[in-house]
Amino acid sequence: MNLQNDHTAIGALQRAAEEYAGRIVFTTSFGAEDQVITDMISRAGLEIPIVTLDTGRLFPETCELWAATEAHYGLRVRAYVPEAAALEALVNEQGSAFYRKSLEGRHACCRVRKLEPLERALAGVAAWVTGLRREQSITRSDIGEREEDTARGLWKINPLVDWSEQDVWNYIRAYEVPYNPLHDRGYPSIGCACCTRAVKRTESIRAGRWWWEQPEHRECGLHNRPRQ
Repeated sequence: MNLQNDHTAIGALQRAAEEYAGRIVFTTSFGAEDQVITDMISRAGLEIPIVTLDTGRLFPETCELWAATEAHYGLRVRAYVPEAAALEALVNEQGSAFYRKSLEGRHACCRVRKLEPLERALAGVAAWVTGLRREQSITRSDIGEREEDTARGLWKINPLVDWSEQDVWNYIRAYEVPYNPLHDRGYPSIGCACCTRAVKRTESIRAGRWWWEQPEHRECGLHNRPRQ
């Protein structure tokens, strides 16, 4: 266990909870990093509501972990879902697998299933907590612990920004944090079932996300940052 890492991350969460009291939210996808943050919020008794984006295409294992997490910590994770009319219109116009045909199509799918629900989840808040780490991908290699989300006019708090994958799993094992069994089957990063595959040990952590695209495009838009 790296206790310094633990204290640093919990400290970042505590400061954020105090500074943005009543105006902060944590968005979880129930990945390993997010489960660590959920555990920290619970153990420290922090007033940070936890929300998730239910895209309608989650793995069954993710849905089961969602229920297990609520039971384990005695909390409720609030769900935000796609607008039915927008989703129906998109699928009826483009077809069921349009997201595989072009980057624009995939972005359109993510926009309806993730980005629009996120905007509702973040409505009225001043800061949101994420499980982003620099080590995860080339698109996240220079993120900071605290960043201004200029597109949404709020602050993004990334308490695990400096953590390694090993740090994450050391914490999960030390505190017996519930996690997705798909991680044990070669899925280090888990999103929608149709857009996520298992990876080889030699591949990067996010190689299984939108694997038919180039690495620099493998984001859904939730964490896009303005180009410098």
